[in-house]
Amino acid sequence: MEFSYSLNNWHLKWLEHLNERSKSSSTGRTYYTHKRLRSAYLSLKRHLPYLFVFEEYKELMIPNTTNSLDGQFANLKNKLRNHNGLSKERKMKFIDGFFEA
Repeated sequence: MEFSYSLNNWHLKWLEHLNERSKSSSTGRTYYTHKRLRSAYLSLKRHLPYLFVFEEYKELMIPNTTNSLDGQFANLKNKLRNHNGLSKERKMKFIDGFFEA
């Protein structure tokens, strides 16, 4: 897979940068300087087998974005806002019915 290959090359190129550590002046402990960048890379690496499922199973016609799902959640939130006083139990029933329809 091209993305996997490119991600691996990027990681090799920036490995030293990703492993850079800084020292806390108050505690003396070290921590990764680029924690968020490391986290993003590790997340991509961990979830790589699931990122391109829509390409592997074209016959299932899986969308390549979550736009339609996001739209459904926005619609659900608007409908729940109109029924503001529902108890938690009734909200759960409402949500179940919303997705069954």
